[in-house]
Amino acid sequence: MSGSVGGRGPYSSAVRAEQSRATRQRVLEAARALFLRRGYTGTTVDAIAARAAVSVQTVYNTVGGKAAVLKAVYDMMLAGDTDPLPMIDRPTAQAMRSAPDGRTCLALYARMGREIYDRVGSLLPILISEGAAGDREVRRVVDTMEQERAIGTAGVARHIADKFGLKPGLSPEEAADILWTFTAPDLVNRLVRRRGWSVDRWEAWLAETMADTLLGPPITRS
Repeated sequence: MSGSVGGRGPYSSAVRAEQSRATRQRVLEAARALFLRRGYTGTTVDAIAARAAVSVQTVYNTVGGKAAVLKAVYDMMLAGDTDPLPMIDRPTAQAMRSAPDGRTCLALYARMGREIYDRVGSLLPILISEGAAGDREVRRVVDTMEQERAIGTAGVARHIADKFGLKPGLSPEEAADILWTFTAPDLVNRLVRRRGWSVDRWEAWLAETMADTLLGPPITRS
């Protein structure tokens, strides 16, 4: 006889897991809409729960408090989905790591930054302005994001150094700091949103500037 007593077993566990995933997704979508419209300070957990048609306790159980929800919304927008696949294992990152030369690698890194900005750019002004205004919860979220970015840029710098070499006098640690600075959310926000650059122009500038700074100017052949 197949199945299980009382509705327990692998099948029911899979159903519960899928229901939990769907509920979490609904909470995050509701929170994203509210954060973008009202900002972090103007959004409450009660409002998130109401928009997602769940209880307040469900928000806490599936995601956490408001700061945890903000970080989860950022992560969802960063990746473009709720798939746990790390950014480094996604297509553009894989192409970047397989690039034949350093300038192509960094151009693909700039492309990955552009893809991320396309997804998360609308949330950046909220993170930047409310974090700068002194909201401690937002500041902690931003600090966590910056720590994660620092880990990522350090990995890219090591890859460039090991596979292609850096220009004389530049250490992998300094290269990591440079990449961390050039790819900062507040920098793209300044150029695109405040100075009116197109995202295409920013991507091209980022690729060229990273390559010139880490590798030196391109070799011209007469």
